[in-house]
Amino acid sequence: MCIMQGLVSAGGIFNPFGKNHGAPDDEERMVGDLGNIEVDAQGKCTVMLEDRLVKLIGPHSVIGRSIIVKQGEDDFGRGGHELSLVSGNSGQRLAGGFVGICQS
Repeated sequence: MCIMQGLVSAGGIFNPFGKNHGAPDDEERMVGDLGNIEVDAQGKCTVMLEDRLVKLIGPHSVIGRSIIVKQGEDDFGRGGHELSLVSGNSGQRLAGGFVGICQS
């Protein structure tokens, strides 16, 4: 992923099973559909994530993939916008990073 390219090189939402966009608890959802986060007035937040589809090992592991924070609220594919079933119509990419394993 290249920050200079506006996070575009991260690609789309991780979707190895060809699903439509949805909420984290939906049966019809992409693996990378991780939901919304809330930030405080200073734009800070703490996130702890447990997810039934996200795997750290195996052919659909998220290790080496990117994680993106977007500008707006995700509509979970229910908003009726042309981007709802693709990305939740959640706006532009604001920040990103990589999923990896730290060696201690």
